Amino acid sequence: MANFDILVIGGGINGTGIARDAAGRGYDVVLCEQDDLAQATSSASSKLIHGGLRYLEQYQFRLVREALREREVLLRAAPHIVEPLRFVLPHGDGQRPGWLIRLGLALYDHLGARKVLPASEKLVLPGSPQGQPLKASVKNGFAYSDCRVDDSRLVVLNALDAASRGAQIRCRTTVTGLRWDDGAWQATVRAKGSNREETVSARTVVNAAGPWVGKAVDGAVSKNIRLVRGSHITVPKLYDGDHAYILQNSDRRIVFVIPYLADQSLIGTTDMDHGGDPGDVQCSDEEVAYMCDAVNRWFDPGIRSTDVTWRYAGVRPLLDDGAGSAAAVTRDYRLDLDTVGGHGGLLTVVGGKITTYRKLAEQAVDRMQPLLGDDRPAWTADAVLPGGDLPESDFPAFLSQMRRRYNWLPETTVTRLARAYGSRIELVLGDATGQTGLGEAFGADLFEAELDYLKQQEWAACADDVLWRRSKLGLQLSGAEAERVQRWFD
Repeated sequence: MANFDILVIGGGINGTGIARDAAGRGYDVVLCEQDDLAQATSSASSKLIHGGLRYLEQYQFRLVREALREREVLLRAAPHIVEPLRFVLPHGDGQRPGWLIRLGLALYDHLGARKVLPASEKLVLPGSPQGQPLKASVKNGFAYSDCRVDDSRLVVLNALDAASRGAQIRCRTTVTGLRWDDGAWQATVRAKGSNREETVSARTVVNAAGPWVGKAVDGAVSKNIRLVRGSHITVPKLYDGDHAYILQNSDRRIVFVIPYLADQSLIGTTDMDHGGDPGDVQCSDEEVAYMCDAVNRWFDPGIRSTDVTWRYAGVRPLLDDGAGSAAAVTRDYRLDLDTVGGHGGLLTVVGGKITTYRKLAEQAVDRMQPLLGDDRPAWTADAVLPGGDLPESDFPAFLSQMRRRYNWLPETTVTRLARAYGSRIELVLGDATGQTGLGEAFGADLFEAELDYLKQQEWAACADDVLWRRSKLGLQLSGAEAERVQRWFD
């Protein structure tokens, strides 16, 4: 029987973040994820690292401050997958008054303790690049800074770092039973496709199962969980430029329009209460229409549902604060610690957002340390994630260097690989000096060398793991090409 200090249930952003933090403090950690890393909520976000401008209206100042200050921590930790993004907020009649927006943005700048990101400003939109896709009636607006992120790769990078520090990462492994016995938690686990069960012993357990948090552990689970579905769509690129838009809708919600990949625009999100199976969640036609309407209120020309190239949805396990609407539910988090006989603990993670995952993980490990009889210092605030060790965190300079080094590859391919893997690009391309050295080509810019790396290093076990989580090449490959990738795994 394997013995650990901490068992983490759930391989989303919070689970992998906690595993990384704990392993880096020297604890013996095992993480069990019932499917693939980031298979559920953590790959279905708006792909943003942001404070949440609208949360200021809800007086969630602590949450906004914490999130804003994490932006630049994550920019330093992973400059290859986290990058600054300028947001344009068009303003028109019937919206929040201009003075209120200016005040909110000034507070946003102040709370963020900015060192890298530029301050907010007022815009005159007609004739400007920011005004180009908007209706002629939209005269004024504002701009401010946040960041975007490859959400599923952020999860994988935390798992990689945890594993490099000694943690065991067990994907497709379900915890089927959990009991306190003989001074420790005894967890029964089963790998997918196997009839054999194994017992894992741990001094403490973290329930970070996301939407399944209320079902992952029998007894001692947190109450007041509200499942909220957020949906997104992509359409062919709506405008030139690398800025995003934050659109105020008629129901006082906001919808983002974000440059995505090389030729797409990402639009979202919705907020709908979800009462079904968290594993069976889809973006509805009604949600597609809602997002199209939000864009059409501001953009000229607009979009139709037939323009949608991809739709996806995720379920967020939010902390139920009694808000009347799903949109108003807090994005703050809570850590519930249940002690057992004063000797062991079960820590349940409820709520949170991808931006604050590192701080949540740090606090989670701090909470468990007294139960483990230790007081080991936090460390992740100044540490880089795998691939993020770029000189002066300068991704553009790194990209230029990689384009010169791998000049036999198309620039678009080098850019994608550098963004995805950072300094670990060498582990993907190896000593190849030409495309023939990368093995079989599967379409788009996917070669066998990358599949080998993802299978051996990043727990990829099927085509979907590669095409929809380790990358988004599923948007570019044909059905026949995707089947070839699956046959390679088979």
